[in-house]
Amino acid sequence: MTDKDRHIFWVSGYGLLILSTVLALTVPVEGQPPWVVLALAGATAIALAFARQGVARWPVPYYVLMIALIVAMQWASSLLAVFGAIGYGLAFALLPPRWIAVGVAAQTTLSVVVQGPDAQPWTVLTSVVVPMVYAGFMVGRQMEKYRRTSEELTAALAENTGLHEQLLVQAREAGVLDERQRMAREIHDTLAQGLAGIITQLQAAEQTRDPSHVERATRLARESLTQARRSVQALRPEPLEDNRLVDAVAELAEGWSRDSGVPATMSTEGQPRPVTPDREVALFRVAQEALANVAKHAKASRVGVTLSYLDDQVVLDVRDDGRGFSGGRAGGFGLTVMRQRMDGVGGTLAVESEPGAGTAISASVPSECAR
Repeated sequence: MTDKDRHIFWVSGYGLLILSTVLALTVPVEGQPPWVVLALAGATAIALAFARQGVARWPVPYYVLMIALIVAMQWASSLLAVFGAIGYGLAFALLPPRWIAVGVAAQTTLSVVVQGPDAQPWTVLTSVVVPMVYAGFMVGRQMEKYRRTSEELTAALAENTGLHEQLLVQAREAGVLDERQRMAREIHDTLAQGLAGIITQLQAAEQTRDPSHVERATRLARESLTQARRSVQALRPEPLEDNRLVDAVAELAEGWSRDSGVPATMSTEGQPRPVTPDREVALFRVAQEALANVAKHAKASRVGVTLSYLDDQVVLDVRDDGRGFSGGRAGGFGLTVMRQRMDGVGGTLAVESEPGAGTAISASVPSECAR
């Protein structure tokens, strides 16, 4: 029973009880003494009070009790059959659906039987017709409730379908945007950096006539082509395929120092341990981009790379003693790519730089081990 159903049952139950009791006491019909009628009416009134508080805990026992009282009242006076209408409403409210018909049939049969063969036809008719009218009212009310619920569910399903289609469109758009950003980062980390290195080496070869610069440019071109192919396939950087992150970064720093001519030192703090592959790739790409920025912009005389394995995070620091830059220049594409990479793996990126005081880049990621 809902609160509204319980209130309707309680009000209509007392109304029918008062009406049938008054009829039984005032209309001369053969039956039990008035005190029996009053006693049964009082017991029924007490039982109805429980419906005001709620009977959800024991619905079937409560229904059986009420039917017993209804039958007893009809035995005391056929006029009390008017109250019997409440039993049909109880059947719909309290019984499981498959037992409603059983309850209705049982009450109807008992109502006719207890009045006996000598009962007046109109009282028997009352004991059947009035409850059936009440039952029809309850059935109509339940059907109306189910109809409204069905319409609300249909509207909700239609709205959910629209939202689902909207989410699919947004997911596709987000996927396209993510893939564009990934390709932009990969092109920047591979082709752009490789081409910049090749140009640097070719310019040096043109100025010095040293063939070693041409060899380095050729090697950078081949490495950039390999990295570009791997980026299209969304694979890990080649240095991370067979090496730990600390070894891959050390190899990167050594190769960068050899190509740029700027001394670069690599140090490690804490015990190296594996992190998730996406975080290893992110840290490696940040190191790669940071060193590329030093070569292009810093005019540094030395660079220090540190990989720190702390309790709850892994931190990559790249510091140089170059010319630095002011805060207004901290939004270049390279730094944007690094921040996007850190954001994508739940990490953070911090940049500190002042004109003439060098630059420090610090990237950190959570240190949960890879599974």
